[in-house]
Amino acid sequence: MAMSDLSAVLDGEVLTSGDPGYDEARTVWNAMVDRHPSMVVRCRSVHDVVAAIAAARSDGLEIGVRCGGHSVVGHAVPDRGMMIDLTPMGEVVVDAERRRARVQGGALLGALDLAAQQHGLSCDNVESFEVVTAAGDVLRASERENPDLFWGLRGGGGNFGIVTEFEFRLHPVGTQALVVEHDFTSDHGGSALRAWRELSATAPRAATFTAFVLGGLVTLGYVWVGDPEEGRALLPAFDTIGTPTEKRVTDMSYVELQQRDDTVDGHAFRRYWKGHYFTELPDDLIDAMLEGSAAPGLVPAASLQAYGGAIADVPDDATAFSQRSTAFEFVTAARWTDPAEDTARIAAARAYAATLDAYASGAYVNALNDEGLAGVRRAYPAAKLARLTALKDTYDPDNVFRLNQNIPPSGKD
Repeated sequence: MAMSDLSAVLDGEVLTSGDPGYDEARTVWNAMVDRHPSMVVRCRSVHDVVAAIAAARSDGLEIGVRCGGHSVVGHAVPDRGMMIDLTPMGEVVVDAERRRARVQGGALLGALDLAAQQHGLSCDNVESFEVVTAAGDVLRASERENPDLFWGLRGGGGNFGIVTEFEFRLHPVGTQALVVEHDFTSDHGGSALRAWRELSATAPRAATFTAFVLGGLVTLGYVWVGDPEEGRALLPAFDTIGTPTEKRVTDMSYVELQQRDDTVDGHAFRRYWKGHYFTELPDDLIDAMLEGSAAPGLVPAASLQAYGGAIADVPDDATAFSQRSTAFEFVTAARWTDPAEDTARIAAARAYAATLDAYASGAYVNALNDEGLAGVRRAYPAAKLARLTALKDTYDPDNVFRLNQNIPPSGKD
């Protein structure tokens, strides 16, 4: 389909190289991604998404879908393909009485937070999806309508269609948050991290325990969502993990918490990361993590976030999201600005993550990078992956939506 023909039927617009806004639209969070789609279709309606998919399939163009643009691999930007850009579809409508929010597919969580102060594992709070399939059908997926698709969309990534609207359940958690961070030097980091591990097992559910390691610095803390004074009640126990070189206890709104890393200059960094799930955090794993972080060279930062709580409340087979028995999620993330460092930075992140492979039970699908099908097999147990493959066979047998952590249809891997 000619670009003029597609433009004529859209509520949005088509951008090509040289058009105002084209370079901005193709620029995503990872500055290493510098690809040039043949066209960017900036969708303003479900009708636009249907038309864009039909045009791409008619012309044999690979499809990438952009919302936040935070895929570290840059799946949203198909070189010489079609980027379907959902960012103009960013409306959030809150029904406070029913505690529901309808969120268009291009909205970021910050927009939802501003409107509703929603908190929790997002996929566990979806009431329904509006999704456009590879065939151009517009479906509603919920517990009652297309329940198989509803299951797969909650954790199965973008494999089955383009979600143009989410309906979320909202929960009353208040508008405030508390962030606690204690810094330790390397000689005290190991003992403090062990004590942090023990305290995280008994801490109140409102506290999410976090750890950050870079070189000789170990930062341990927790994030409390809700009444900050209730969060401060945990401070005496937290002070027993060790004597830090510095303490930070910061009150902020929930929206400020969610947005504190949302800086425009963040898009200037080149990025690479690797992730693991750990079902436990034994002493030798802690030692290996600290030893690897302190190694000479361009070793990237590493972080831990405690799971459990509401994540573990949901049965593992209830959604495609997997491995709810995880105790901690680990991510090692490198960021830099000099393209000459690309090879060394990526190699360092891979090497650091590899030292912890033996302790890992899998990985979060959104923390995968360039592992391909091997990574997908880490994210989903075999039985779930078989079920997801069956969904792919039903809703996208031609693998139109393959620029993602791809689950190929049967016989196409």
